[in-house]
Amino acid sequence: MGDVLAGIHATWEFETDAVLIRFDRGIRTPKLFQALRERRVPYEALAAVTLSPGKRGTVVLHAVPRPGADPLMEAAAGQLKEGSDPYRLVLPAERETLAEYYADELRAELGPAAGEPAGRFLVAAPEAPLHFKAYDAKASFDGRQVSFRWFWTGASSAKWKAGDQSFPVGELSGVEWRSPDVFDGYLRLLRRGDATRPAQADQDPSAVVFGLGYGPVHESLPFAAAVLSATRTNSPAPAPQPAGAGSAAGAGAAGRDPATIADRIRHLGELHQAGLVTDEEFTAKKAELLAEL
Repeated sequence: MGDVLAGIHATWEFETDAVLIRFDRGIRTPKLFQALRERRVPYEALAAVTLSPGKRGTVVLHAVPRPGADPLMEAAAGQLKEGSDPYRLVLPAERETLAEYYADELRAELGPAAGEPAGRFLVAAPEAPLHFKAYDAKASFDGRQVSFRWFWTGASSAKWKAGDQSFPVGELSGVEWRSPDVFDGYLRLLRRGDATRPAQADQDPSAVVFGLGYGPVHESLPFAAAVLSATRTNSPAPAPQPAGAGSAAGAGAAGRDPATIADRIRHLGELHQAGLVTDEEFTAKKAELLAEL
């Protein structure tokens, strides 16, 4: 198409076979957008295009990616807040007619496979090297392996006993990212053939936990997307997750160890003292943990 559409926090440039999304670097721009900087999204990666009213006199042009097309959205697994969705372009309401034109133009570019999941990633993942600080470790990824270096102030005794960890991407089948915006956020590496990993992330040497401002979305999600993309590059058909992994039943089985319960209560208490967990949440969760003994 060869045109440019400037919105709030981003500009979309329509190329022959893709839309190039450039994010603003202003102080009000969501931190995830600033971290991504720009993304090239092939039209074949899109499933649909919508235009809808936004908040406070705006309209939103939304290019919906196909499942499996973008490692960032696959890693996010529907947990991104609306304002941090990189596929939403917010424009002043007076530009609605122009937005409608581009929405129609984008729809015309959708291919016959738009309604189907993508068989491979079509959007590039953030580039390594990447790193971030979780609550219990520094996580690093150089493109070939993931490393966890434990912090003595946050890591559980189980992780200290296991020692610092390194994971070649060839040994991984994927990642599991739980947003730091919710309680018990974490990044877990899924290892091929590993059916016995601990249900609780704070006891799993293959996982790092978030909290106390550590592991923010704009750092941990691009990291997760890059690792996920690398695992697919090494093996197009990732191994399925073990049945019941992370389920309530698994959590109960892992939680019967008194040392494990003590570590989790200690972590919960630190979150409470930092003001990230309310009194009610602390009391309820502590009672739940004690009930597992």
